[in-house]
Amino acid sequence: MNMKFIKKVPTAEEIIAQIPLPDHIKIIKQKRDQEIRKILEGEDNRFILIIGPCSADNEDSVCEYIGRLAQVQEKVKDTILIIPRIYTNKPRTTGEGYKGMIHQPDPSKEPDLCEGIKAIRSLHIRALTEFYMPAADEMLYPENYMYLLDVLGYIAVGARSVENQQHRLTVSGVSTPVGMKNPTSGDLTVMLNSIYAAQQSHNFIYNGWEIETTGNPLAHAILRGAVDASGRNIPNYHYEDLINIAYEYEKQPMVNPAIIVDTNHANSMKRYAEQPRIAREVLISRTYDSLLNKMIKGLMIESYLFEGRQDIGENIYGKSITDACLGWEDTERLIYRIAEKV
Repeated sequence: MNMKFIKKVPTAEEIIAQIPLPDHIKIIKQKRDQEIRKILEGEDNRFILIIGPCSADNEDSVCEYIGRLAQVQEKVKDTILIIPRIYTNKPRTTGEGYKGMIHQPDPSKEPDLCEGIKAIRSLHIRALTEFYMPAADEMLYPENYMYLLDVLGYIAVGARSVENQQHRLTVSGVSTPVGMKNPTSGDLTVMLNSIYAAQQSHNFIYNGWEIETTGNPLAHAILRGAVDASGRNIPNYHYEDLINIAYEYEKQPMVNPAIIVDTNHANSMKRYAEQPRIAREVLISRTYDSLLNKMIKGLMIESYLFEGRQDIGENIYGKSITDACLGWEDTERLIYRIAEKV
């Protein structure tokens, strides 16, 4: 066996007992969870913005960023509900590079997954306790969901994971809203199948248990663009793309059909500065068509304190070490502009 067993990882129960969520924050989170649910179920007409750094690399800078978001949230609360991104797990196409805080609590040091589990829970709880905004994270490893099950406000299943059976089955047992991205190929059937599977009940093995799930009616679509066989990016945020997926979605036997549009990744060709333009186009399409107005519930935007990206070791506070992001000034302007248009 080509494996070296380093140390046993604490169970979710042990970590939650060690780093508990305060009781008064549980009540605040439940209220926020209900608000997000009502938007996805069509009972609340507000628009969702899932926004924040590509990866959460530093607790202090992430919390400073979320603090700024919280101030803006208060000003746009009648039209927008903001869900900050705290992405602590990062997929790597080649397996190389920074894999997120869960792997390296300090990006400049060697991986330490036991400390990483504690670090990501502490970060989510700090952000929630200080700013009352349950955050979004990516379900890169289905088993790790249990460490954050009581703190997450939103979960995304990435383009490289959406066809994986264990992800789909795990989502069926999650009560949190989960966005299922289209795969990198852009095949919408894969995404729709994943949503359907996640909304059904299943029996399977999870963390050493035989379990039965009830299905997640809040599983929905995230459009992030695609990449063709030649490596060229293919956006799927244009009106024709949106109306096509909306019609296909309507044909499916699913509840709460909802779409979130990712303004970065293959939709922007990773040109982060294009995100405001893409957001504007999506809002125009949403205003133009009643079905899109009903189905497009929000946008996903990558943003941090400072624009662009840096390499690990440059140590620029509040600047992404993975994909390039919008800076704060452009982000604030964009949020106010979206609030005016929705």
